[in-house]
Amino acid sequence: MKKTFKIKNLGCANCAAKMERRIKKLDGVDSASVSFMTSRLTIEADDERIEEIARKADSICRGIEPGCAVEL
Repeated sequence: MKKTFKIKNLGCANCAAKMERRIKKLDGVDSASVSFMTSRLTIEADDERIEEIARKADSICRGIEPGCAVEL
C-alpha cells in the first residue's frame, strides 16, 4: 500500500533527505520519499503496518528537526 502524509514545519532540504534515509530503513518499508518542495512523505509498506510505520516516521522526523511533524 502506498500512502502520502503532509509534513508540518519542514524547514530544510538536507533534513528532508536525512528523514528519507532513516524512514527507508524501517522494518516493513518497501520505499519512502520525502519531498521538501511539497512537504510530503510518501511511504509504500505492508497494508497492516502502514499506520505503525507512519508513527515511527513521525518520531524520526521530530528527532531530526524539532517542531516538525507528520500529520497522521
